[in-house]
Amino acid sequence: METAFTKLVGVEHPLVQTGMGWVAGPRLVSGAANAGALGILASATMTLDQLRSAVREVKSRTPDGTPFGVNLRADAGDAAERAQLIIDEGVRVASFALAPSEELIGRLKDAGVVVIPSIGARRHAEKVAAWGADAVIVQGGEGGGHTGDVATTVLLPQVVDAVGIPVIAAGGFSDGRGLVAALSYGAAGIAMGTRFLLTSDSTVPDAVKAEYLKATVKDVTVTTAVDGLPHRMLRTELVDSLERAGRTRALVRAVRHAAGFRKLSGLSWPQMVRDGLAMKHGKDLSWSQVLLAANTPMLLKASMVEGRTDLGVMASGQVAGVIDDLPSCAELVSRVMAEAQQALQSLEALHSLRTLPPPG
Repeated sequence: METAFTKLVGVEHPLVQTGMGWVAGPRLVSGAANAGALGILASATMTLDQLRSAVREVKSRTPDGTPFGVNLRADAGDAAERAQLIIDEGVRVASFALAPSEELIGRLKDAGVVVIPSIGARRHAEKVAAWGADAVIVQGGEGGGHTGDVATTVLLPQVVDAVGIPVIAAGGFSDGRGLVAALSYGAAGIAMGTRFLLTSDSTVPDAVKAEYLKATVKDVTVTTAVDGLPHRMLRTELVDSLERAGRTRALVRAVRHAAGFRKLSGLSWPQMVRDGLAMKHGKDLSWSQVLLAANTPMLLKASMVEGRTDLGVMASGQVAGVIDDLPSCAELVSRVMAEAQQALQSLEALHSLRTLPPPG
């Protein structure tokens, strides 16, 4: 299935595996890439050296020239160094969870890198498109992790109508019917996070995957207790306790996690302060909320890496409530594309029935 997105990036199918922290490592990314989708490495929880090793591992697991991407934090103090690494290693796509600067977009594009920011509002899509972004991923409120409150079915057509670049739809997608629905809105493909997390190629511990599989749609909630921003995740006893915790307890926890993340990421305290200032700039965040942001990577690591569902949080799209199996990336992509073809054939048959001449 060829779309403006597949032609832009060079993948076989209009599917994206999103860059989920602690989840989108070399094994999952190479599995998605070998299946013909665009796999995206999550780099925010890696040092520069770890990112370089991860990129090279993906290359070793895929045929020469297979497209894949790296997700970057545009507000990180070392964003320029990470962008240069992408350029030096010949990575095809740079994706961003926050809007990169016009200068950074230009630098990547001049080096032949395709730039695809993720956005959650029409005005953000218009801004990055004006700055030269090649495509955008549009995440509606159904999506996991940090999210907005506008549903994909409302946000997606707004963005498609507003920009002249390929739009990839995210938030609430898990099958071929969703792909066809997104295409009917004018999207050039879909991005899936939770659906790729729940594959056999994902390194997320089995006990954590089991928690996702048993969740219903009502078990997926949005909370601000983790880092002060709306965050969609599975509702657990830990989430409930975070919501009940007072400000002092929350800040003590945040300081402890900030120290842990500093050691893990290799960032200095000044770099973390700069990142905090960048996060605070342009947003109505208190310094308490900025500090609480240190909760996110460490609480996610506890579950996604260490398997501690009692100590960690589990970011999740609402779509977790309708997923009940763990296919490989190859099986998932093949299934999604087969379902999409079946849906298109059903629509074509319906159209044919409506255009038949009336009975004589």
